[in-house]
Amino acid sequence: MESSLSQVKRQRIGFLLLDNFTMLALGSAIDPIRMANQLTSQQLYEWITFSQDGAPVTSSDGLAISVDHNLSEIPVLDTIIVVGGIDITNSYTNSQLFWLKKLCNNGVQVGGICTGAYVLAAAGLMDNRECSVHWECAASLQETYPKVVNNNHLYTITKDRMTSSGGIAPLDMMLSMIQKQHGSKLAAAISDMFSHDKVRTSDDYQRVPMRPNMAIAQPKLIELITLMENNLEEPINLNELAAYINISRRQLERLFQKYFNCTPSRYYMRLRLERARQLLKQTSMPIIEIATACGFVSTPHFSKCYSDYTGNPPRDERSNNQIKLSDYRSNHREKLKRSLGASATPKSAACEPSYGSVCIEVDERQVV
Repeated sequence: MESSLSQVKRQRIGFLLLDNFTMLALGSAIDPIRMANQLTSQQLYEWITFSQDGAPVTSSDGLAISVDHNLSEIPVLDTIIVVGGIDITNSYTNSQLFWLKKLCNNGVQVGGICTGAYVLAAAGLMDNRECSVHWECAASLQETYPKVVNNNHLYTITKDRMTSSGGIAPLDMMLSMIQKQHGSKLAAAISDMFSHDKVRTSDDYQRVPMRPNMAIAQPKLIELITLMENNLEEPINLNELAAYINISRRQLERLFQKYFNCTPSRYYMRLRLERARQLLKQTSMPIIEIATACGFVSTPHFSKCYSDYTGNPPRDERSNNQIKLSDYRSNHREKLKRSLGASATPKSAACEPSYGSVCIEVDERQVV
């Protein structure tokens, strides 16, 4: 039954912008509530932006965005959402964590979009709770904060927490919130305004590396890959994988050969190496610990497999990424200095650190 708009009080939502936040995620979160007000001709939602000191915050694309308030006061809010972006482990402060904890203690619902859930985890606000975070940040979050239940869903909404992955996933999360508060008719109308064909649910996965429509045609393949992704530290052997979803090992091998042109073991290995690549770039974990976390029995074996897969040994991969981070931060500081001037130095995307960059693979037969 559709809720009466007049019976629902105005929601006050705050957005804490972190350095290097993702502009697309912020827009995807604010525009649905703006459109809710526009379509109903009512002030259903109010949004307020915050930064550490009230100064403009520079997004990952180099645009400086002005905000409404600093963190000197604890505002009256219904929800506060942390807007994260790239290089998240270096983009927040202890005072921001303290501020978020005080809001939470005051009964404010806390949330995070893109990589914002990482900051909530750092504040201790996601222990023993499910959350959604951009997939390129998931490995770091899982290893650094093991008490957090990190899923691979587009978004997760509970009574006092709301988190989503990046890109346009915040749009779906906010539409879901609007639907619960004001009914499906309004949510559908907002979706139509944005040419968004449907409101994706919180059960939808944010990243399934498959061909289009395979999720419908081959649900068992989805189950298999999910099992693999959830068991990287202690890989499951192929016979057990097949038994879990009630198919034969031969059927299992045929599925992977048909859709990925490789064996299940090679696909599994690729998942483990991709996780290792994320940990090398996102964390300071020793290489031996990364090898163990990704299911390798020895560091030499891990190094050989990694080198065969990426063309770089693990140590070089980490060094190259640190150079990129240093270049990016230097460029970011220069951009911030010039953000109010007429001449700003263009920022090269090649300097931006990425944990999900495309890897040009070598022959898979070399990965054993």
